[in-house]
Amino acid sequence: MTAQTKWDCIIIGGGIAGLQGAIQLGRYRHSTLVIDKGTGRSTLCRNYHNVLGWPDGISGPELRRLGRLQAEALGVRFERDEAIRLASKEDGGFVVETKGSERSYHAETLLLATGLTDRFPNLPGLERCLGLSVYVCPDCDGYEVSGRQTIVMGAGSVGAAMAVTLSYWTDRIVYVRHEPERAQVSEELQEQLKDKGIRMISVPLAEVISTEAGEFRGVRLADGQIVEGERGFIAFGGNEVHSSLAAQLGIERLENRHIVTDPRSKMTNVPGVWAAGDVGVHSEQVTISMGEGSQAAIWIHKELLKRASAARQACLT
Repeated sequence: MTAQTKWDCIIIGGGIAGLQGAIQLGRYRHSTLVIDKGTGRSTLCRNYHNVLGWPDGISGPELRRLGRLQAEALGVRFERDEAIRLASKEDGGFVVETKGSERSYHAETLLLATGLTDRFPNLPGLERCLGLSVYVCPDCDGYEVSGRQTIVMGAGSVGAAMAVTLSYWTDRIVYVRHEPERAQVSEELQEQLKDKGIRMISVPLAEVISTEAGEFRGVRLADGQIVEGERGFIAFGGNEVHSSLAAQLGIERLENRHIVTDPRSKMTNVPGVWAAGDVGVHSEQVTISMGEGSQAAIWIHKELLKRASAARQACLT
């Protein structure tokens, strides 16, 4: 495998956190490479509604496109590939191997911004609605269901808890329990659903009914029943946190596989490696991912300056 010139920082993941970190590092004029496989949560969201400066919303793909252009203008390089192996070097740097290249990439520091993937069934009509009229995060988009007939598509107690949470914004909620035999609902949540007047239907989903433009109209169930709605939420649980690369370096993770970082710097327990965005431990929001990307990049810059100073001192002695 052919070696690549060492980068000041390699960012793994070209989503919102990775792009914001890349922009910040580019402004510091550090040599920065983003390795991005081109998939992820932000590639599916057709509209973020709660981002400063975008009152009518902006789609994930468009935000990524603009972010990449901004980073490239600052000298940041991008590789469309998937990182599959990380290793530490004796000199304190790191080696990154990818799936589609015979080169290995060397970096002084790493920023892991690999995110997570939401688990949801492959329902016809669902993906065209994501971010437009079907949502994932109540903190981001609970407001969008205010006073509307809302269908929560989910599994077990996870879906029931989402329905209860959304009752803050609307009292017109139906919970469709997609996996009735596999995922149970706790007695406590059943009581909460009843108290809030939330109807629970324990029949699997077959299809999301929507317009071509992504306007949610309801769902068709496996028994042929149609449940009408104006807005939808998904809550199936079992989301995949993409932190397996972190495990290769011995980076601390929680039981749910989210990476633990220092709250101030976003550095992991492994010196020289930072993490930002949904792969870390926090509320999963695009604006928080932006902030963490910048926060990590600022401390990566500090570390690179410290290392450069130490190297100069070593040359003088």
